[in-house]
Amino acid sequence: MNVFGKVAVMFGGTSAEREVSLNSGAAVLAALQSRGIDAHAFDPAVRPLADLHSEGYERVFIALHGRGGEDGSLQGALTLMNLPFTGSGVLASALAMDKWRSKLVWRALGLPIPDFAVLTADCDFNAVVAKLGLPLFVKPAREGSSIGIVKVKAAADLPAAYAEAAKHDSLVLAERAMNGGEFTVTILGTGEGTKNPARALPSIRIVPATEFYDYEAKYSRDDTRYLCPSGLSDAQETAMRDLALRGYQALGCRGWARVDFLLDDAGQPFLLEANTAPGMTSHSLAPMAAKVAGLEFADLCVRILEMCDVG
Repeated sequence: MNVFGKVAVMFGGTSAEREVSLNSGAAVLAALQSRGIDAHAFDPAVRPLADLHSEGYERVFIALHGRGGEDGSLQGALTLMNLPFTGSGVLASALAMDKWRSKLVWRALGLPIPDFAVLTADCDFNAVVAKLGLPLFVKPAREGSSIGIVKVKAAADLPAAYAEAAKHDSLVLAERAMNGGEFTVTILGTGEGTKNPARALPSIRIVPATEFYDYEAKYSRDDTRYLCPSGLSDAQETAMRDLALRGYQALGCRGWARVDFLLDDAGQPFLLEANTAPGMTSHSLAPMAAKVAGLEFADLCVRILEMCDVG
């Protein structure tokens, strides 16, 4: 398939999610090559971006996760280089990576999000507990893969949880826990009125064997259960997919992304976060949902590549 020209599959990088990105990128690279695409590995941790031009690359498949790859900085560089790339542009990538600011956008539009608070070293931790209740989750605002997240069950543990999250980011959030289950919805496309209208794939319910869906449960364990179909009623499934699309479009996402949810005890969905460069490993959720929707892994990769854009 020479219609794409020479394609750089960008993975690795320097973020805390480097190992996950290496796995994602290797899978994407093999899939594209299996479809006859002239795809090559490109690790920006060891090569300058200038090589993209000097070596004649025409498109970039971004399989980087976390800072430097998913936060808008790489998207800005590729935009200035006039190189089409997969996924969202600068603004949407930066907003989605920042869990605090994405929540502000969603809340301003009246979309449901869990109650939260911004933590600082000198904040009133007891007041935070009074507002959010227990248990609650403390997390770095601009990390992924559950890095630095702590589940807090006792008020006395909140300062230590803050200190742990603050090792990874200066901006730290506390968030109300919800007990109705964790779900995710993958979106493909951009929006209505475009040549690639956005559509939501089937939801997946995530059932970890651990205390919560942490890094180990995501990437190392084989006892995390993924249910797709997720077991929601038709009405709940429709409502969640619709909310995923609204959350995706509110941030200005394009191409593809994964939107994560929590359900409350009444079964109502609440937007948790958006991932603009979702994982593509053997444990990843976007390929799982695509397969249920009738799209095999290699076809999913090609579909994403077809929606490349600049800026």
